[in-house]
Amino acid sequence: MKTLHTYLTRQVVASLLVTVAVFTFVLLLGNVLREILTLLVNRQATLGAVTEAIGLLIPYVWAFALPMGMLTATLLIFGRFSADQELTAVRASGVSLVSLVTPILLLSIALCIVSAIVNMEVAPRCRVAYKDLVNSLKLELTILQLPGGRFIKDFPGYIFYVGKNRRGNLEDVIVFVLKDQTKKLTSIHARSGKVEVDSASKTVLVQLYDAKTISDSGGTGSGNITLPLAPPEQKGHQLPISDMTFLQLCEELNTLEQYVSLRSPVLTNMAPKQLLAKKKEFQRRRNDLASPVRFQIHKQVAFSFACFGFTLVGIPLGIRMHRRETNIGIALALLLVAVYYSFILVAQALQTRPEFAPHLIVWLPNFMFQAVGAVLLWRANRGI
Repeated sequence: MKTLHTYLTRQVVASLLVTVAVFTFVLLLGNVLREILTLLVNRQATLGAVTEAIGLLIPYVWAFALPMGMLTATLLIFGRFSADQELTAVRASGVSLVSLVTPILLLSIALCIVSAIVNMEVAPRCRVAYKDLVNSLKLELTILQLPGGRFIKDFPGYIFYVGKNRRGNLEDVIVFVLKDQTKKLTSIHARSGKVEVDSASKTVLVQLYDAKTISDSGGTGSGNITLPLAPPEQKGHQLPISDMTFLQLCEELNTLEQYVSLRSPVLTNMAPKQLLAKKKEFQRRRNDLASPVRFQIHKQVAFSFACFGFTLVGIPLGIRMHRRETNIGIALALLLVAVYYSFILVAQALQTRPEFAPHLIVWLPNFMFQAVGAVLLWRANRGI
């Protein structure tokens, strides 16, 4: 029995590694072609930066690649297992299907734990780091190019105008320095200049030669300008909900509930009918604000159980297919994945409508796949 378990587990794990690698590559391809590869082809990003960006994207796509890979692996392995009459031989030896697939079910539970770590912590952080890297590359590109003959307003507090830019060597530079708390305007005129990027300190130095500074208060002079490579964080800036970790989402949900609760004391001096109406209004407002956050929390957790549901469905379906062809297994896997994620898309479209309970809709495919898979596995175990 131990030899049989080892043999079947090795087959599933080997197929799992291949299918996860394929799905990861396919899912990465869209993001890479859209954002990263274009920068590399145009020599706007180094190979190291592209490699780092791809590495940061891998945990993000694993949230989808792991369940899809596990489903495809079980369909392929058990379809071949059944087609080669190996399952018939196992049953003839008195081994039940449930005891045979126990290690595979335990493997799917282990993958659920891995998926939970990836979905709730690793993937959101990597996604934020990826966006920061792409934004830095785009900003660095804008700084290095500083296209001539146009005004550039990409840097807070400054407006640049460059007559010509020859690979970082500038001519006819005009810089307008904007004042936040005063209406005084300072402009810097330079015949030539040079732009250099310091990746270590994440700053950009714009060196101005033969520069004259003219301000409303009068006076002239010269100097250089240091700019941050990454845009400065705004006060009160928060991550998008989709890029938050599980703990950050819980804190955000708690903050939103407290935000509404702090306004409840004003209701104490109202008449009973008005008090009841206001309480309902506050409750509705709290639900409206908290619904997207609550949906994202449940989505991260629900995704973590996809591997187990896909495994329960994949084993009996693979046996029923009784086919060795890889294309049949992949096609069926893609169909089941489309059914599963259609529920997620519907819930996501309703995340701002708390009356439809979108945070509960994301659990429906898990319950459906696990229930259907358990029934199919029970029937396959009895030979029905």
